[in-house]
Amino acid sequence: MQTNLADFIRDTPAGREADSILRKCVHCGFCTATCPTYQLLGDELDGPRGRIYLMKLVLEGAQPSAKTQLHLDRCLTCRACETTCPSGVQYGHLLDIGRALVDRAVGRPWPERVFRALLRTVLPRPLLFTPLLRLGQWMKPLLPARLASKVPPLRHAGLRPVPRHTRHMILLEGCVQPAIAPQINDAAVRVFDRLGIALTAAPRAGCCGALRFHLDGGDDALDDMRRNIDAWWPDIEAGAEAIVSTASGCGVMLKDYGHALAHDPQYADKAARVSALARDIVEVAAAEGAALTRQLPQDKSGIRVAFHPPCTLQHGMQINGVAEDLLQAAGYELTPVPQAHLCCGSAGSYSILQPKLATELRDNKLAALCGGMPVAIATANIGCLAHLQSGTALPVKHWIELVDQRIAPDAGS
Repeated sequence: MQTNLADFIRDTPAGREADSILRKCVHCGFCTATCPTYQLLGDELDGPRGRIYLMKLVLEGAQPSAKTQLHLDRCLTCRACETTCPSGVQYGHLLDIGRALVDRAVGRPWPERVFRALLRTVLPRPLLFTPLLRLGQWMKPLLPARLASKVPPLRHAGLRPVPRHTRHMILLEGCVQPAIAPQINDAAVRVFDRLGIALTAAPRAGCCGALRFHLDGGDDALDDMRRNIDAWWPDIEAGAEAIVSTASGCGVMLKDYGHALAHDPQYADKAARVSALARDIVEVAAAEGAALTRQLPQDKSGIRVAFHPPCTLQHGMQINGVAEDLLQAAGYELTPVPQAHLCCGSAGSYSILQPKLATELRDNKLAALCGGMPVAIATANIGCLAHLQSGTALPVKHWIELVDQRIAPDAGS
């Protein structure tokens, strides 16, 4: 694609990156076939090719409108288009640049600005989010059915073994996950303890930065990243093998620290080191496959499970089929799921900001997941877990919980 970027952006780091990405796009349209919002809305401007065209116009000096902003807002950032693209267009990074430019030029109505600011303030801070969630859970019987369905059930933390191994990895606890589903990280710690690996969290670490980054809070997100790097650095220097996340949404963000802070002279090298160490839990579990297999019972569980691979796992990190193999190795029977590449509609804060589209996508995904008559649904990201659970009575769990249940059935009770 030919480009002629405007003077205000051409010679900036963002402009050079955007220009490089745009030039790879050949407008073949393969991406539209796998775009969830294009499939729902049938509008070219609500697909990757149309959004790329809109961003190109803005980068070349055209004045964006609220309609431009709406089409970009409707994008899930699922990155299914990147998996499909034969030219290797890094659409996600281009969208980050385009959204920031459009938001600065167009602005937002004050109620929307306030709402987004509240989300940026509350969600990444457990000290604020946890008591508000507990209040919502306590009042759930009194809430309207539509609102009550969005409040996840109260989950209790399980038991964690005391760190006792020489091999150690850093665990990213996350921000909303410890409140919504504390048992996930507990299960991970138990499984890794059986593998001879201590998973420990750094007390000063917090949100990975993804929530603020995708809610018009780029500078705050970079501060989140810097804080985490500072919190993890002593453990990294002490020989931590990896930085592990049980939420694939956080994992894809960790792997992008090096890109996000590439132009920060104080943190660029450290951020690149963090990205090199970042692992989704499924990567580490698969690498320890032989040891994990020895811990698992040889009999089949007889439990039929449908697996939903989050977009951040299959498109963001390009990890496919690994969690499914681990579940089968643990004795679960996986049911067929058509169109498994499509997003469930969670997409970070998307289910809050675009509830109508998110609900349609969730219901379509649940229909696909339940078609094989499973007794449980497994996934690899807290956002997907909570979003799917809001629309079904079937239990929705993280796959590491299911593996943990096969190794030590009573450990999480």
